[in-house]
Amino acid sequence: MKFLRYGRPGAEKPAMLDAQGTIRDISAHVSDLAGAALDPANLAKLAKLDPATLPAVPADVRIGSCVARPGNFIAVGLNFADHAAETGSPIPKEPILFNKTPNCVVGPNDDVVLPPGSVKSDWEVELAIVIGRTAYRVSEKDALSHVAGYAVCNDVSEREWQIERGGQWMKGKGAPTFGPLGPWLVTPDEIADVQNLHMWLELNGRMVQDGSSKTMIFGCAHLVHYISQFIQLDPGDVITTGTPPGVGLGMKPPVFLKGGDAMRLGIAGLGEQHQKVVQG
Repeated sequence: MKFLRYGRPGAEKPAMLDAQGTIRDISAHVSDLAGAALDPANLAKLAKLDPATLPAVPADVRIGSCVARPGNFIAVGLNFADHAAETGSPIPKEPILFNKTPNCVVGPNDDVVLPPGSVKSDWEVELAIVIGRTAYRVSEKDALSHVAGYAVCNDVSEREWQIERGGQWMKGKGAPTFGPLGPWLVTPDEIADVQNLHMWLELNGRMVQDGSSKTMIFGCAHLVHYISQFIQLDPGDVITTGTPPGVGLGMKPPVFLKGGDAMRLGIAGLGEQHQKVVQG
């Protein structure tokens, strides 16, 4: 099933997408896509609702983040072998982890606003994992049973602040609007193989990223297991799992986002995002 949230920022309502592509309001059955509602058993109950009995939502409505503001927004760096190669970085022996700020999450088609002074902001199409059940020190074998579903994420990154300013990567990763998420939360039963999904991003109509989750160094099950050895993952937490090659930093010469640019990105089975870039 594909779940989503719609409405103005801060007042989104939960919904599902029916087989004909119509958005159906489910707010009479669940208050939001957050917390215990994301338990796979609870999502399975919602999936059994008859869409014909649910209010239809206009197609032109704003789509918000597919989950409410996460408690933790954890990112994985250099997790695609071909992306590590384009940056000249060695293959990590263990996952590289950093934080994105929970309040950088926005809807999939909201504007990306470049912070004042930003000159090296970049794009990264990524596969996001949404946690549905509390996971602490879980085995890799059981890790995916704690997952509510998957979504598209654009891990927007200010490279100067991330790389050239010292300290933690998070300085370049958490500005407002730097975490578009959605359009949908897609439950695992709809995905034949999460480690073999086409991922792509276009900048101003030009394909710049064209890869696959099959080149991930550490797969989704390992990441949930690994991260849970150090922190407790709670329902609604998001893990964004790295990007394939084609980012602006890796181009010769490098290319970075500027006001007026347009991004279009997606992952097979998980939907598309469309963002206009605005100079803040």
